[in-house]
Amino acid sequence: MKLEDIKNQVETQPLTKEQSKEQFIKYTNDLGIKHSFDFEEAWEIGQEIRKRKDFREKIKELEKKGFDNNIWDSKENSDKLNPVKHSFADGCYIREIFNPADELLVTAIHKKEHPFFLMQGEMSILTEDGIKHLKAPHHGITKPGTKRIIYTHTDCIFVTVHATDETDVAKIEKQVIAKDFNDPLVTAEDVRLLKNKI
Repeated sequence: MKLEDIKNQVETQPLTKEQSKEQFIKYTNDLGIKHSFDFEEAWEIGQEIRKRKDFREKIKELEKKGFDNNIWDSKENSDKLNPVKHSFADGCYIREIFNPADELLVTAIHKKEHPFFLMQGEMSILTEDGIKHLKAPHHGITKPGTKRIIYTHTDCIFVTVHATDETDVAKIEKQVIAKDFNDPLVTAEDVRLLKNKI
């Protein structure tokens, strides 16, 4: 079975877990393959890849429908509703954004790991790992490849900190925001996370 055949099978006629296990064992034996992982680990990685891919496809679809139906307004009005303060300190760019209550927003795709801080308010965040309800004060780490759907229950102040010696915000945004999920820093993080599961 060629890789193209496997890809076609996955897309058109996916196997159950039991069928996949039988196929895994058969081809491992037939081809004399020595794996550094067992079937359960391979299945878990496959499920993780599917979950990530499905979430990313759904968020792109929602974002497109949202803009078409004016859930989100123009960039100019968005900037007025969500003012951003930019600060700099010895190798750090600090970005503080205000999000009003009852706002639904979709973030950019982050391509570098960085800390975030919810300084004020409450929000629900949907990521590929599910929904998380955050209440200030709260802090966490954003991983490369993260794209979130956020609903603000109250007025919120959200701060991110990025390591950079750059002070031009447009240049910093190019350093930290990916155009799509195929960005090399995003795909490198995907591979790293999957390797950690083996």
